[in-house]
Amino acid sequence: MASLSEHAADERSARVLLSLIAEADDDLTGLLLGHEGAVATVGILDSDARVPGVDANELALRQRRAQALTAGVDLDSMVPTLLDSRYSILMPGDPHWPASLADLGVGAPYVLWADGATSFLTSPISEMVTFTGMRASTSYGNTVTSELVADLARDEMVIVSGGAYGIDAAAHRAALAVGGTTIAVLASGIDRNYPTGNSGLLDGIRGVGLVLSEQPPGALPSRSRFLARVRLLAALSSATVIPEAGPRSGSLRVADQAYTLGRAVGAVPGPITSIASTGPNHLIHENLAELVSTGNDVTDLMERHGANANRQPPQARVSEFDSDPLSAERDSTSRSL
Repeated sequence: MASLSEHAADERSARVLLSLIAEADDDLTGLLLGHEGAVATVGILDSDARVPGVDANELALRQRRAQALTAGVDLDSMVPTLLDSRYSILMPGDPHWPASLADLGVGAPYVLWADGATSFLTSPISEMVTFTGMRASTSYGNTVTSELVADLARDEMVIVSGGAYGIDAAAHRAALAVGGTTIAVLASGIDRNYPTGNSGLLDGIRGVGLVLSEQPPGALPSRSRFLARVRLLAALSSATVIPEAGPRSGSLRVADQAYTLGRAVGAVPGPITSIASTGPNHLIHENLAELVSTGNDVTDLMERHGANANRQPPQARVSEFDSDPLSAERDSTSRSL
């Protein structure tokens, strides 16, 4: 049976293997990937090699995880199945790879699995807007979301959301209802419609829009994968809008990530008596988001941020090393693997 490293024949197959053996949004793996390339990174994780400039204990944890995940797995059968073209596999340098993900630095995804029209990812970031919010949304939140999204979708904005219940579903449905374009970013494997109650909606998006995941086919949703997805929802668009969110809603993490990346953030105000409006009201009060109540408010917000497009993006997720972390010794290590 061929080893993990033997299946990493090229950059694409190696990145696919990384999506199997490494946690998404892992800075150390991203650091190795950026300096060593995918093929060498798989080789490092499939061994007990040490890399100059990288914490040996942290690296050993990743190596043990990678080797445990593939122990007893028939890679000879699994890898060809993953590469069988049922789904598009995108990587940096591909024509449809979203350039905006470069702002994530070492936190950029290894690959993106896609089902649908990947050409939508070539839309300028200024024409993409993320909507997300409370899963147990109210009729007020659903109505406001539908109205905002319909206005934006008619203006040919691409609507990005997470395919979940509540605000996410309202955003996707509103875009589809007016013949607009929508992208669903999953926390599960690309072949899994999650939540299952939205299977019809997600299948509809697969048919006329795009479903994306950084998780390979078969991957189950988990807390860590939901948390990792946050950065993709924020980075893909020039603005994130929160119509409703409770005080502990995961959607507030998307707003925080968008703010960190220098993206525009909008929030819809709501009644102070409604827990569903606690999140947006807080974002507005703390000047972390601007108040939006119409589609024009959102486009105005995006245009004003677009005027600052030449500014340097925040460097929140770059390597902790200021100089070449892996020196000349690193090169000899890579060649020996």
